[in-house]
Amino acid sequence: MSAAPLLVLNSNTKRESGKKVQLGNVNAAKTIADVIRTCLGPRSMMKMLMDPQGGIVMTNDGNAILREIQVQHPAAKSMIEISRTQDEEVGDGTTSVIILAGEMMSAAEQFLEQKMHPTVIIAAYRQALEDIQQILKDISVTVDVNDPKEMKKIIASAIGTKFISKWTDLATEMAIKAVATVAIEDKTSGQREIDIKRYAKVEKVPGGVIEESRVLQGVMLNKDITHPRMKRRIENPRILLLDCPLEYTKGESQTDIELSKENDFNRILQLEEEYIRRVTSEIIAFKPDLVFTEKGISDLAQHFLVKAGITAIRRVRKSDNNRIARACGATVCSRTDEIREEDLGTGAGLFEIRKFGDEYFTFITECKNPKACTILLRGASKDILMEVERNLQDAMQVARNVMVDARLVPGGGAVEMAVAQRMAEKSKSMTGVEQWPYRAVAQALEVIPRTLIQNCGASTIRTITALRAKHTEPDNKTWGVDGETGQIADMTVLNIWEPLSVKVQTYKTAMETAMLLLRIDDIVSGVKKTDN
Repeated sequence: MSAAPLLVLNSNTKRESGKKVQLGNVNAAKTIADVIRTCLGPRSMMKMLMDPQGGIVMTNDGNAILREIQVQHPAAKSMIEISRTQDEEVGDGTTSVIILAGEMMSAAEQFLEQKMHPTVIIAAYRQALEDIQQILKDISVTVDVNDPKEMKKIIASAIGTKFISKWTDLATEMAIKAVATVAIEDKTSGQREIDIKRYAKVEKVPGGVIEESRVLQGVMLNKDITHPRMKRRIENPRILLLDCPLEYTKGESQTDIELSKENDFNRILQLEEEYIRRVTSEIIAFKPDLVFTEKGISDLAQHFLVKAGITAIRRVRKSDNNRIARACGATVCSRTDEIREEDLGTGAGLFEIRKFGDEYFTFITECKNPKACTILLRGASKDILMEVERNLQDAMQVARNVMVDARLVPGGGAVEMAVAQRMAEKSKSMTGVEQWPYRAVAQALEVIPRTLIQNCGASTIRTITALRAKHTEPDNKTWGVDGETGQIADMTVLNIWEPLSVKVQTYKTAMETAMLLLRIDDIVSGVKKTDN
């Protein structure tokens, strides 16, 4: 008698294994890459995405597109994750990394069909990745980060593919200025710390034209004064920053007070007033012109501050308070009785409140040595401003990457062709079965120049063949595709360069994801129980 089948997995789980999973993963990666293939290069198309709430996103930033897309397949989810990794690590190359990872998966497909074991393919890929990193270092050139002309060229080539490319000069200047403002050099280790996320805030104000956008030598907040009699413009203000409330602290939960005498109630009010008077007098003693607090300011406190000629702004975000502190040299105080003279910030040249549309904005500008700044963006509509902000973030990230690691490689697909050429040469001397996947990686790299040509509408086969022929000659490693015309050109003439750190991260992320996905041979997914 044959034994009854043994059920190990729960009957609600769905299981796929073996070749079906591997080929499924390859297809998922290819599909995701196909979605954003048209977003590469200066002739790239934009995508329009609509979320369930009816909000629209129009962009050609790979990460921004994939963030909005809902996918079911687990391999597709990890593909989306890598564009986020790329964005957080280096802030640029989010489209390239997806296209490359998709192509690496695609290259492995023929070997899986031929029953080659995934471990063999992965070993060849790992060897290829090590060689790629070495070749990139050999090709790279060093740049002088203190030369504004050089920096402008690099950033211009990074944003040449974006919506903001029409205003390249403005955008490059803004990015360089913002990054240079927030850069802090550590005297002991000599390292640069550049925290764009925290200290270079982008404020979007709809209205006006994009040309009116600028980097402020200081900070801007979407706030107005608390009392109409307070000053709206102060030159060389003494600024005090607090993160404590200037109001009588109410009981945490329900507070019961039993009063036995009728004048007890007056006494309570008197105590509140005395507390506020004490707190404000401690502030007034230091004669600040401006007080910012992260908490509230009661009406009584406002009254005392107005009498002393002090302007107060309440409920400021913690991040904004930190930026003001960095811009004017103040220290954020937690208690009024612990304020010292050196806590006050005197580095700002001008405080004023301006009105854009219906809203009031506070400006603290003309700072002497600000280590934080605000980038004010103007534009026709909210959607345009969102896209300009995304592009500007990329530009600032590129400026930061170059300031931290000043090595560059040629753009426009030139570096991919040069690496592919060297790897193809090396693969001829390899023996064993690994040489085939290794050679396939070299061919897969050509996807970047090929996609650039396709997006221009030029003849793909003819151009890529001409480019390949060019790279067989020894001194032509800087030849790539001119993204505007689709013709081959020398990148040193066109001034298209990319930071080495971005390229290395792109290859690492793409190859490692491909290796990870090829290693999967079983997918078990739990299916929810259906109510009968």
